[in-house]
Amino acid sequence: MIFRTTSEDSKTRARTGILDLNGVKLNTPVFMPVGTRGVVKTLNTEDLEELEYSLILGNTYHLYLRPGTSVLDQFGGLKKFMTWKGALLTDSGGYQVFSLNSLFKYETDGVRFQSHIDGSRHYFTPGSVIDVQRSIGSDIMMVLDDCAPFDSSPERLRQSLDRTHRWAEMSVEHWEKNKNSQHLFGIFQGGIDLDSRLESLKAIASLPFDGIAIGGLSVGEPRKDFIRILDGISSHTDRSRPLYLMGVGTVPDILDGVKNGVDMFDCVLPTRNARNGQVFTSLGKVNLRNEKWKNSDAPMDPNCQCKVCKRYSIGYIRHLHHVGEITAFSLSTFHNLFFMKNFLSEIQKSIQAGEFLETYARWKNLYEKPEFSG
Repeated sequence: MIFRTTSEDSKTRARTGILDLNGVKLNTPVFMPVGTRGVVKTLNTEDLEELEYSLILGNTYHLYLRPGTSVLDQFGGLKKFMTWKGALLTDSGGYQVFSLNSLFKYETDGVRFQSHIDGSRHYFTPGSVIDVQRSIGSDIMMVLDDCAPFDSSPERLRQSLDRTHRWAEMSVEHWEKNKNSQHLFGIFQGGIDLDSRLESLKAIASLPFDGIAIGGLSVGEPRKDFIRILDGISSHTDRSRPLYLMGVGTVPDILDGVKNGVDMFDCVLPTRNARNGQVFTSLGKVNLRNEKWKNSDAPMDPNCQCKVCKRYSIGYIRHLHHVGEITAFSLSTFHNLFFMKNFLSEIQKSIQAGEFLETYARWKNLYEKPEFSG
């Protein structure tokens, strides 16, 4: 087992735990910065170490296309390529096949697609994406699945479940032929239909995966349906394995995930929003491009201890964004990831202290309001 629970909230499904990935031990709930192509945008490996992250995410689709498995094999995997000493999770790339390409075709054993870069033709199977992830050298590999749009017809949802479950079985069979220190997580689907969700969860949980992931949420569905599905599946999840909610990274969504037993999160939102001039603070969201910050010599967050807030004013960082300086992106990204690390740490402590619902209510109140106005 790679996971053990260390404390549980008495009123919700929230818990803390320790995730052991080949000697890299992480406290959960945990947020993973997204390094899609082998880098967290605008930061370097030293920045991630300074921020004390120990788990990041890469993407199989993008790394398969560039730099390619031949380069990754030559360097001995992505971690050596980027000199990363922490743990690594890789998405299977299936979502990117379906979202980035208008030309793809499902087959019984996989999916044919064209590269969004040059139009070249490729074929992903449950086994081939595991082989690519072996070249990448990730500690956690995700299976190939079919993420149907949230508003899919019953027929399309049925196809998604049948395909996801069949591919999951094929993935396990391929994985077990040549097991190494890499761990394999399964993904269940079902859109916003609770019966389909529970059917898919049961099918995926019946297989010997090291962890279970919730796929296909936060893909455009109404938020009430997001919460309804999380609440509906929470009492049916296997508490002996880590539960990963894929692609979720807003403060309210993380709070509702943790409340329903989720242990792991990833999302591009904290880094993407930083590059677009929005930062997360202890007082709420702040739009750095707003004219009202032009003459302010205060930090972005008066309660933040990151090196950016300790040194630079919000007026200066607003100026950098206003004139399009690249430094604006790196400073804002560093701050947002510092915030996320501390936010998850606060959640962990609140669960351990039996005060999760108080923390949940306070942060929900802050982040369901409009932007902090100063």
